[in-house]
Amino acid sequence: MGENSRSKLVDVGRITTVFGVKGWVKVHSDTQPLENIFSYNPLWLKTKHGVKAMEVDEFRLHGKGLVAHIKGLDDRDEAQALSRVTIAIERDQMPELDAGDYYWHQLEGLTVVTEFDGRSDVLGQVTKLMETGANDVLVVKGDANSIDQSERLIPYVPEQFVKGIDLEAGLIVVDWDPDF
Repeated sequence: MGENSRSKLVDVGRITTVFGVKGWVKVHSDTQPLENIFSYNPLWLKTKHGVKAMEVDEFRLHGKGLVAHIKGLDDRDEAQALSRVTIAIERDQMPELDAGDYYWHQLEGLTVVTEFDGRSDVLGQVTKLMETGANDVLVVKGDANSIDQSERLIPYVPEQFVKGIDLEAGLIVVDWDPDF
């Protein structure tokens, strides 16, 4: 079983490094807006010694990122040990989205089928999504069931390229030329 099927946790960011000498850390957030990461309680740290609950008692925007203080952690060396640790939240803490909106973690692992030029072909599975500024991009990698083993970057543009998503069936239907 993959981690996602049994895990009730969804990654929302990571601690990158220490900040200052009083146990503060720099935080990279995958939430929109950035500071939304701190609206969840508890936050879970995926350390090499297991998953630990963490409570942030203070945070602020700093440059293009965030800095935070973890409750009970006032030592730079202890904070240093948390560098590059992933921050997760419980899946059921995530707000319901409007119909037609999806979280990235819901799309990862789905099979992508293109309906192009009167044909239907399996392109592979979504391995991840990328943010490019203009729009998000599905990274689709060919697998045993697909027409080839290519990796394709398909713009996540509903209506134009993404024709339908069926979470139950594990399927995304796109309009994409398989030669690209």
